[in-house]
Amino acid sequence: MKTIKSYIKSAVMAAAAVTLGLGMTACDDMLDTKPQGSFTSEQIGEDEAVDMMTAAYATLLNHYFGNNESFAGPINNWVIDLRSDDALKGGDGVTMEAYMHQLEIGNVQSDNAIINFKWRNNYFSVSRCNTAIKAIDAATSLDAAQKRSMIAEMKTLRAYYYFDMYRLFQKFPYFDETVANPSECRADQYTREQILGFIEADLRDAYNVLPESQAEVGRFNKYVAAAILAKAALFDSDWATVEQYAGYVISSGKYELYANYLDISKPELNNTAESVMAVQFSSANSPDQYNFNNCINCTYSEGNLYGNGDDFYLASQDLVNAFRTDANGLPYLDGTQNSENIDRADYAGNVDPRLDFTLGRIGMPWRGYNYNEKWCRNLELYGQYSGKKPYPSPDSPYVKTGIVPWGASSLNYIIIRYADVMLMKAEALIEQNKDLDQARSLINQVRAKAARSVDPSYTPVDCNPMVANYAVGQYPASGWNQDYARRAVRHERRVELAMEGHRWFDLLRWGTAVETVNKYYQFETTFQPYYSGASLSADELYFPVPLEQKDNAGGLYD
Repeated sequence: MKTIKSYIKSAVMAAAAVTLGLGMTACDDMLDTKPQGSFTSEQIGEDEAVDMMTAAYATLLNHYFGNNESFAGPINNWVIDLRSDDALKGGDGVTMEAYMHQLEIGNVQSDNAIINFKWRNNYFSVSRCNTAIKAIDAATSLDAAQKRSMIAEMKTLRAYYYFDMYRLFQKFPYFDETVANPSECRADQYTREQILGFIEADLRDAYNVLPESQAEVGRFNKYVAAAILAKAALFDSDWATVEQYAGYVISSGKYELYANYLDISKPELNNTAESVMAVQFSSANSPDQYNFNNCINCTYSEGNLYGNGDDFYLASQDLVNAFRTDANGLPYLDGTQNSENIDRADYAGNVDPRLDFTLGRIGMPWRGYNYNEKWCRNLELYGQYSGKKPYPSPDSPYVKTGIVPWGASSLNYIIIRYADVMLMKAEALIEQNKDLDQARSLINQVRAKAARSVDPSYTPVDCNPMVANYAVGQYPASGWNQDYARRAVRHERRVELAMEGHRWFDLLRWGTAVETVNKYYQFETTFQPYYSGASLSADELYFPVPLEQKDNAGGLYD
């Protein structure tokens, strides 16, 4: 069988050629263009099927509609995270990429560019998956087992894109490879519950078919399907399914927590340890293979260490304060974390060390360099807390400096980390009020990683124990009941996965988004006056159908 060596890293240009050659529709009128052709068994062999599969995987690079639209790519929802209490838009000011600012202040309109970007990015990706499934099925030189496995990969990828739509939009059309004309699908043809059922069914089937390991890095195995299924089941509060499928990933023995929290930002550790579902990036070849989705947000960096980055996606003071810990190294789960602000490097209280692996703080190290005011693009408006995670040391041989996107490197983007899976299972156990000690153990293992990461010999340097008081302790058995455990796991998800695009979706599924975000607006106005008058209502939690798509659909999306 033909292998898919470096299939993602060489996929963008090949995918473009494949797309043109087969007449796949794209861009604004993707769902409104009649199909231009179909496959025959004479046209499709193994090579063509692999090319279609390669083209589908290439959609994870999220760079087929240009630099700006890659902000709203399918892999990291940092733009959507601006709706949460974790993040500020950043950049030069509120008028720069103003459509992002609108999301940040709760102003959701159907003509917002992000809404349209997300819609067409996901449907472009779904269309490629469906094309690949048909090609694989039609390939004459593949045996039945090969076809089942390859189709399961594509159904897993398609399920991920549809799940992204499910989290974002109240209603949207669903179609699979059997639908002859997607342009005739209505947005209300299926309920949200039915669509989630389709997603979960594909993932269950894929889990049963996919192998435990793949020969080529980046290709999906059965545990990718299990992890996505667990994440989807969180939204349905199907705790038994979350426990089961997160448990499959954990019991596989294939994954482990990083030795040091900094390891998430080291390209040399790509596809190891916590990497359950990751997008493969490269700085060796075409700029199309860089991670535009994250890296264009890079800090300014004094001396142009990375280049003059756009400095988008900064942390809020509310998130920074969430890293405060008490004398026992435990977080303030009683809601008093904002009683004092971590606003300087010599803050006298204790902090969770994950703070300095996640964010830049003036006076603290950044990959061995001194992070100061000159790293901040608009310090007066947006503050100092630039995100760190997508950026290896500028001294790394895997980093390209002085180019767009700023801070481009070969660092993969991990969509689902093993720590995320562990916290999903812990949450499922807590919500079922069962095996609370096991849930506590899972959470404490994640916290132990943070504790051991304060190692002055580990390079590059991001922590300074001589300045900051780092303390992250273990939750004791005493007082560990369901209510306290629920608050603990929700906090742990916030600080462990901070600035990775998860927070808004967690608030949404917990049913706390409106209360949390409106409270946040009131607090954060002290630091960002543009929040004055901002509000979020229950009817703004999900995006409407994008105006442009609705206008093009001829009444199908009304």
